Order: sequence, then structure tokens, then C-alpha cells
Amino acid sequence: MKSMTGYGRATAALEGFSLTVQVNSVNRKTLDLTMKLLEEWESLEPAIGELVRKFASRGKVHVEIELTGDRSSRDVTWDEAAAAEALARLAAFAKKRKVTFKPTPELLWQIASAQKRGTELPTADAAAEVLTKTLTQALREFAAMRAKEGEALMIDFIKRTELLHRNVEAIATRAPQVPKNYREQLTKRLRDAGLELDLNDERVLREIALFADRCDVTEEITRLRSHFEQFAALLKSDGEIGRKAEFILQEIGREVNTIGSKANDLTIARAVIDLKNELERVREQIANVE
Repeated sequence: MKSMTGYGRATAALEGFSLTVQVNSVNRKTLDLTMKLLEEWESLEPAIGELVRKFASRGKVHVEIELTGDRSSRDVTWDEAAAAEALARLAAFAKKRKVTFKPTPELLWQIASAQKRGTELPTADAAAEVLTKTLTQALREFAAMRAKEGEALMIDFIKRTELLHRNVEAIATRAPQVPKNYREQLTKRLRDAGLELDLNDERVLREIALFADRCDVTEEITRLRSHFEQFAALLKSDGEIGRKAEFILQEIGREVNTIGSKANDLTIARAVIDLKNELERVREQIANVE
């Protein structure tokens, strides 16, 4: 089991630059991949996306690629020869136009800044191999964190499904007593109303039989046990399980609601409330699972 929340980071040297790759993700029903990288490397986006999909199938995943270091040298290194040539041309132009030419420090700065010489950025082709290795390293760290959180979620799910199962078994034990209790209550109400009817009277037996049929939750209990078995097996399986788990929980919720509407019994009603509360907690947590 993997959580959809994760973070990974890796760095590497690349032609005198420092390459940093960060990968993080949060919950999302499908895979929503976004990237931030150099404009010069946009051609690498398809390859980056393909690599990310090997590590994540769900979640909002963001990949950020940053290049720092020697690039700053481009701000302080000038091409003096080119600047001198530009200044000479400007002086010649002024002389031709018979304009007095007295260069100011500000003008010299502008000419020199326009002729900066710096380290060129690595091309996409030159960066591809190092970037792939660095991204893979970040993704492995990212996947390890998602697996660790998934393990914690697994332990929590096991505890909560045990609570769900105990409540269902308590309902299964209580359910057969409900028609009997109803028969006793019906007899008491009839006597309190001054009506002395034989318990074997056809009308009494029909009423009890109809009630027993309406409150019978045998099928729901059987389906719930089956759903619990499927859910437990799914939690131990490999690959993406989040959406399948959400579907099973939806089916469990449907059976629990049916039991709540059919069972005319306070003890069962309380168990149904506990089931719904615990089921909602499981649903909240399963939203974190890939």
C-alpha cells in the first residue's frame, strides 16, 4: 500500500552548474502531473512524465527542476573586446555626425552590460542523462516516503476493519432476537389494551411473520462479510488499490444503511451508528491511498 503524499529530492553536478530535482505529491483521484523546468529543456517533458508514471499512478505530483551555480557568472563577466569595439563605433558615429562625444560612466556601464559573456546553459540533449539519473534518485526517495506512510495507513485500516467486523457480528448475534422481542412487545400491548388474543391466532402470527420478514438482515450480513474479506485481500495486494477500496467501502455503506432502515431495534441501531462513524473514518483515510 502506498500513500499519495510524498516528497523526494536529489542533486547533481552538471557542466559546472548545480542541478536540483524535487518531487512532491498530495491527494488526487487521478494522476495530475505538473512540472517546473528551464524553458530550454521543455523538450524533455515527455520523458520526465514517462519516468514519473513508473513511480506514481495517482495523486497531484509536482516536479521542480532547478539549475544554479555558474550561471551567476554571466552577470559579472563581460566581453571587453566587444565592449571596446562598440564604444569605438559609437565614437566614430558621433564624429561623423559632428557631435561631441564624451563617454560617461553610465554609458560605459550600459555598453559593457550589453556585451556580457557568460557560461552557456547545457542543452536539453546534454542534460538528459544527468537529469534522468537525478530525477530517478528523487523519485526513489519520493516512493520510499509514500510506501512508509502507506504502511502506517495499513496498520490503521486493519484496526478499523476489525472494529467494523465486530459491530457486524454483534448485529448478526442480535438480529434473531428481534422478532422474539417484538412478539413479546406485541402481546404486552394487546393485553394492556384489554385484548386477549391467542398467540396462535392467525392475525398475530401473520403480524409477527411480516415484522420478521421486514427486519431480516441475513442477506445484508452475508454481503458485509464478503465485502470485508474483499477489502482485507485488497489491502494486501500490490499496485493501485485506492479506487477499488473506495468502491468496496461504498458497497459496505449501502449494506449498513439498509440494516439501519430495516432493524427495528435499539441495540442494532446503536451498532449501525458505530459502523457509520468508523466507516467514515476509513473513507477519509482511504482518500490518501494510491
